Amino acid sequence: MLLACLAGACTGMQVRQPVEMLDERTGITVAALQRPLELAQRQVIVVGKRPSFAYLGPVEWNRMGTITHGLWLHVAPGQDQPLADIKDPATLALTLDDGVLELHPATAPELSAEPYRPAVPWGQTAYYRLGVHELRRLAASSRLTLRCLAADGSAVSFTTSADPRPLFLAYVNSRNLTGD
Repeated sequence: MLLACLAGACTGMQVRQPVEMLDERTGITVAALQRPLELAQRQVIVVGKRPSFAYLGPVEWNRMGTITHGLWLHVAPGQDQPLADIKDPATLALTLDDGVLELHPATAPELSAEPYRPAVPWGQTAYYRLGVHELRRLAASSRLTLRCLAADGSAVSFTTSADPRPLFLAYVNSRNLTGD
């Protein structure tokens, strides 16, 4: 019984491997994490008001050997604080250990199902272009901070509560993006 408990504890600590899905309607193979990474709001949370969260995850679209990468982002505003349009690059700043990762909006292929599900229906979802270099930077960063502008011009910051490197490293390794 002790061995079964230890085995269960070890499996609970393992990083879940990214998944691939074939969109049968378009023939595009999509690779993504099993669940997006959650970033929590850094500001003081007001009792009785819903906190804001942000979610992000890498995506690979493989259209008959033509591969493109992107970053899926979903922001679920809370505390009755509407956010500015996250598709406007001036609205966001994603900071990694080695500096800011510039986000350039992208148009994702129209698929039968999205690679990630939005957390809330009132949130905003957008895609941004990523290259292999940017994916490697994400995989090397121990902390991610996302700053979003609110509709009133104030800033809302989100950060990871745990080290995101294992998730992004598993993704980069599964896509064979570790070499130069």
